[in-house]
Amino acid sequence: MAERDEDEEPPQDQEWSAEGEEETGASPAGRKRLLIVIAVAVFLVVGGVAGAYFLGYMDPLISKLTGKERAPAEAGIQGKETVFMDLPELLVNLNTGGRRSTFIKMKVTLEVEKKEHVPMVEKLMPRIIDNFQVYLRELRIEDLRGSIGMYRLREEMLLRVNTAAAPAQVNDVLFKEILIQ
Repeated sequence: MAERDEDEEPPQDQEWSAEGEEETGASPAGRKRLLIVIAVAVFLVVGGVAGAYFLGYMDPLISKLTGKERAPAEAGIQGKETVFMDLPELLVNLNTGGRRSTFIKMKVTLEVEKKEHVPMVEKLMPRIIDNFQVYLRELRIEDLRGSIGMYRLREEMLLRVNTAAAPAQVNDVLFKEILIQ
């Protein structure tokens, strides 16, 4: 009998558990692959929705959901009362530290927020130009290199014009011409 028990096939429960172990052994790789596929699909869907939103394709859907109509960008620009004021040409020598003289020549336009602020800005123009002259005389050529130099120059000039022209508000300083010699 003992010989017969050894020759018999193992019970089906044992076979089932052996097959289950084989499946679980292979399933982590399958699960990992499934997670990667799901992650890529989610990434593509989120990227598509974000792209549609930023390209403006979602505007009709958003206006239906919120009940508000979004105005076109052109209407916002035309609705503003901005006024552009040209400043006189500025010619200033830069701080070169005793080396050969270097000059900066600039034509600047100010973007004033409201028409009502224009008389205040015109009245304070000598102070604004003085602030620009004093600031520009302390600049070195290295301060004006590259786009970051122009960005800093614009931000500093905007800060100085708003300080001098307060309570009038200047939205931007626009460079019409910049020449460094």
